[in-house]
Amino acid sequence: QVQLVESGGGLVQAGGSLRLSCAASGRLFTVIDMGWYRQAPGEQREFVAAQTRDGNTNYADSLKGRFTISRNYDMTTLYLEINYLKPEDTAVYYCSARAHGERGPLTYWGQGTQVTVSS
Repeated sequence: QVQLVESGGGLVQAGGSLRLSCAASGRLFTVIDMGWYRQAPGEQREFVAAQTRDGNTNYADSLKGRFTISRNYDMTTLYLEINYLKPEDTAVYYCSARAHGERGPLTYWGQGTQVTVSS
């Protein structure tokens, strides 16, 4: 299994920046890729960004430019930097990891960290 714990959320003014962290532990050698999703009140969870084991990154088209995903060399920490925050970025941000399982890929989730952007 893979355990994920997010941190770094909080209340930020519009135009500011924030860096979220996700501490990963467990069977990290099984991880295929890791990513960030977010869920605003009353909305479905949406994809933000992901990074493969090889380091390739992928972003939601609508969020390119303000969001940057990165990680440390051993995949124990995943980051999401958000610049020029907007009130519509208010959401719970979740870290995810897709990993090899005995019967196919498994997806693990953290508990989420709240980001609130004031106008």
